[in-house]
Amino acid sequence: MSGTIDLVPPPVASRAKTLKAETRETHERLDGSIMAGRPFESQERYALFLAVQHGFHRDIEALYANPALDALLPDLAGRRRFGDIERDFADLGIVAPERTEAPAFGETADIPTALGWLYVAEGSNLGAAFLIKAATKIGLSEEFGARHLAGAPEGRGLHWKTFTEALDALDLDEAEEARMIAGAKAAFGRVQGLVGTVFG
Repeated sequence: MSGTIDLVPPPVASRAKTLKAETRETHERLDGSIMAGRPFESQERYALFLAVQHGFHRDIEALYANPALDALLPDLAGRRRFGDIERDFADLGIVAPERTEAPAFGETADIPTALGWLYVAEGSNLGAAFLIKAATKIGLSEEFGARHLAGAPEGRGLHWKTFTEALDALDLDEAEEARMIAGAKAAFGRVQGLVGTVFG
């Protein structure tokens, strides 16, 4: 024996797990606020939830056509849900809200910040398995009124895994990591603000 011990460094948490830990409190507060609005009590209450989703996904719609992000994340265009939300409004015979303010992102975006927002969007789709079950109780489905809550053809778990694996593989410096975390927090904050405005 040489008298020395090779220490194996502890595994580093994935970016998705880091983001989850950093946003846990904000996320839990948002979930509580949404459910307090009783969005699955009736189709009328659900329409309010849909308006929240519309506002958030309008903010990030441009990210799904961003070439820099498309080079980093798998099937980016296929992950967009804004069009499904508008179809959900049409299913319910409701006109989608008109918004005068500019969306959070335009043709250009700070990539780490955008990654944080997309983490929130993708995570919400993973959690929508619970929501779609609640939606069926008020006459909605993945083909009518709740299209944007539908899972990916390959399954929600695999869809999320391919996203987080791509996220983990990115080479970000400390400042970029901080902007990504700030972006995720800002995204949750944006939805929280929409919930407060829409549900009152």
